[in-house]
Amino acid sequence: MQYRELGNSGVEVSEVAFGAWVVGTDWWGDRSDEDAVDMVQHALDEGVTFFDTGDVYGHGRSEELIGEALGEYRDEVTVGTKVGYDFYNNAQAGHGEIPKDISPEYLRNAVEQSLDRLDMEYLDVLFLHNANVDEVTDEALEELYAMREEGLYDALGWALGPSIGWLAEGDRAIELDFDAVQTVYNLFEQTPGRHFLDTVREEGADTSLIARVPHSSGLLNKQVTPDTELGKGDHRAHRPDAWFETGWEKIETIEFLERDGERTMGQASIQYLLDDEEVASVVPTFRSLDDIDEWAAAPDTPRLSDEERRRVDELYAENFGIDRDDGMSPENFRTSVGGEDLRSAGVLPPEPAD
Repeated sequence: MQYRELGNSGVEVSEVAFGAWVVGTDWWGDRSDEDAVDMVQHALDEGVTFFDTGDVYGHGRSEELIGEALGEYRDEVTVGTKVGYDFYNNAQAGHGEIPKDISPEYLRNAVEQSLDRLDMEYLDVLFLHNANVDEVTDEALEELYAMREEGLYDALGWALGPSIGWLAEGDRAIELDFDAVQTVYNLFEQTPGRHFLDTVREEGADTSLIARVPHSSGLLNKQVTPDTELGKGDHRAHRPDAWFETGWEKIETIEFLERDGERTMGQASIQYLLDDEEVASVVPTFRSLDDIDEWAAAPDTPRLSDEERRRVDELYAENFGIDRDDGMSPENFRTSVGGEDLRSAGVLPPEPAD
């Protein structure tokens, strides 16, 4: 395992993180609390030191279990959580969104509640959870900065949709010198990550990226195959069928990344993201101890060669040779500002003139 700094915050994260949305919820399969704690501690044994949870995961249960699993290792780990969804006053309906509250009063109460559940005195990283850009007011920012000054957390991040709204939000986080932007980014879904890499470089910013969904909902780790049946409660089932159908064809074009067994496709997909130094950490969805063993070892496999990177980029530029809709084209990207951000960045074409 290797380690990188989030921005210039002084907070160190492992290149492979543990996404604790699998802890305390059944969206990625049922497991007992004991099994969840065992997974967290097994990840720690494999060199994973960055644990990323959220207060809304299991309505606080994920934080409780993370606190239980990591309590005695507090000085050895980096713990981040997300706040903003008001599950205290709103019931969860399936996998749908619940109302958010980014008011100063709510944010402080949410952070204090998270610390209580984690049984920790401070957070290493505090993320705003899918906050729309217009929800993050000057007053909210003042409260966030005040809590950092008080020692309630060390590094500040913004976790993005992007199926909820992302581009304006991530650009704003970079403009405000947030330490981290967490976004969907993988070899098949490069638009969010590539945009923010360009923005960070153009602005000379210190903001780090944290890549989530690095395996594109099971395609790039070959866990979702033509024979896989996703249950209604499986979060990956929100993808359109066309996404998986085209994805299986794409996989065939990049199998050279496995190097005849030197690394798995799941490991190569992580290495592809870590090739950019601005990507501080990658957050795969561990579903088993075997997943942890495989993906935590990804940084120790060969880095992508220049030729491998060139071949992947050429394939991506031509959509891996596929000329039909996968159901998740830029026209389907969501935005919180009426598409203005997507058009100005060239993700969508400009609106026709009157």
